Amino acid sequence: MKYVNIDQVEPGDVLGRSIYTSDGLTLLQANVQLTVGMINKLRRFGVTMVSLKDPNLQDVDTEEVLSESTRKDAIRNLSAAIQCIQAGKGIDVRGVQKSVNNIVDETLRNRRVLLNLGEIRTNDNALYIHSLNVCMMAVVMGVGLGYSVNQLKELAIGSLLHDIGKVVKDEGDASPYKQNSIENHHTWTGFNLLRKKHEMSIVSAHIALQHHEWVDGSGIPRGLMSHEIHEFGKIVAICNAYDNFISPFSEEEETLPPYEACERIMGLAEKRFDHQMVIQFLRTIAMYPTGTSLKLSTGEVGIVIDQNRGLPSRPVVRIIRKDRVANERVGDDHEIRDVDLSEETTIFITGILE
Repeated sequence: MKYVNIDQVEPGDVLGRSIYTSDGLTLLQANVQLTVGMINKLRRFGVTMVSLKDPNLQDVDTEEVLSESTRKDAIRNLSAAIQCIQAGKGIDVRGVQKSVNNIVDETLRNRRVLLNLGEIRTNDNALYIHSLNVCMMAVVMGVGLGYSVNQLKELAIGSLLHDIGKVVKDEGDASPYKQNSIENHHTWTGFNLLRKKHEMSIVSAHIALQHHEWVDGSGIPRGLMSHEIHEFGKIVAICNAYDNFISPFSEEEETLPPYEACERIMGLAEKRFDHQMVIQFLRTIAMYPTGTSLKLSTGEVGIVIDQNRGLPSRPVVRIIRKDRVANERVGDDHEIRDVDLSEETTIFITGILE
């Protein structure tokens, strides 16, 4: 698959990855041939990037930390929990707990796989994709840190529900610490909602409270210093920020490509984020996700087809064309070769193609 801007999609292109609604239903199924009407519909839904099948990548098997069924199930159960809250019924976490168990089990089985975060976001599903992405990143970090299965489940459910306070109707001050900011309000609201659930650890509830706390004490809602923030809060603070940096639906001023978002995270180490946690985060994420089109220092253009664990900035790239306009079609007879940047140390990535 290749990951491209919606403006590059043409009728006849084949969708490489399914697109989900906020309740886990399939908006468009993978392998469908896109029409003008479908492309326009995706634009109306706010889609900016999509995954497409590419005949030059048919032999490439993209590894995923989570299966499509597990991701879809997590979105569906998160949606059901949110609907309960919005209907004033309180939160039913049983479905979420089932999804969390599957997420932890699959992450442990696929612990060597770097995260690509290729889900397609729409206006409708943005909150759910964000919550799932943060959960996946947090659990992969937790596996790398050697957490037990129980700890991973506590981390997973707290990270999946870290923004749950955003869907609760405002019924007055959530806490004496409340200020005039959406972040401050939803952290306390989420914490107060989750801490009342006897099925959930108080540690998980604190993730909702602490994921906007910074290690230098400048965060909210309580301005905690590094030693006062739980490890899980430090993890989810990084994952939450990173996914907001790369999402066109967040409140960030600009949407960053993954490698720039990683650089932003690195630049905020010891200010917002714990330095050791940043190091662990960078070991888990693909700076150049599989399917990304790159420019190389050789003047060639290629697509990322594989990742090198431990060297996230040096992926394997399939060279498809040289000095060609980015949106030109490549003929079937065009020469193709694969370059492993972990071995070709004199070749560098000079940019990405939008």
